[in-house]
Amino acid sequence: MARKKKEECKAPPAWLTSFGDLMSLLLTFFILLYSMSTISLEKFYQAIKGIIEAFGGHYVIYEERVIQGKRVPIQFPGMYPKMRSRKEIESKLSEIRQMLQKFGIQSEVSKYGTSIRLRVNTDKLFPPGEDKPYPEAIPLIMEMCRKLKELDLPLTIEGHTDNVPIRSKRFPSNWELSAARATTILRLFIQCGYDPKKLSAAGCGPYRPIAPNNTPEGRAKNRRVEIVIHLPM
Repeated sequence: MARKKKEECKAPPAWLTSFGDLMSLLLTFFILLYSMSTISLEKFYQAIKGIIEAFGGHYVIYEERVIQGKRVPIQFPGMYPKMRSRKEIESKLSEIRQMLQKFGIQSEVSKYGTSIRLRVNTDKLFPPGEDKPYPEAIPLIMEMCRKLKELDLPLTIEGHTDNVPIRSKRFPSNWELSAARATTILRLFIQCGYDPKKLSAAGCGPYRPIAPNNTPEGRAKNRRVEIVIHLPM
């Protein structure tokens, strides 16, 4: 019978294999941390600049102090916009309505969830079938802009008409007329100093009436411009 060969060394315990794997992972982890600790100033600056611009900032002053952990002057003029309450917005719209009422211009305010609409009748703002305002109406539009500019909120200016068809050389339909009137008011707002990035215009023609078009009163109510104030979420 053959003699069993004696083992030269004992097999390692089972736990030692797991322990070795753990040490290897820890070593890899610390090597990774060390590699990340070597910062390229140029890449670091580019990353910081991208974050600042994403949050509304404009630039960062790049100095050696960035790595030393000291403060860096950063401008964030648009990062934290001043929040406006509904009460403040409604108060400003009430001022505009009172001003328009003094000149015999009908207006009303409608609330729709995340927006508030100021509806202004256009009979005393624009001549029939025209997109150029009456001369005496331009100061009123500019004053409306000055008051709304204090809110500093995004606006959409919508033009609306009644269902009486228009066919002229400039305006083949009411749709073009409503769009032209909305754009005219938008341009006056830009002249007044409203931020163009917060303005947009739309022409709706006769397709969104707020009153029946079968009476003169209803048609007059549908001839309007709506200034849609978009509320912050």
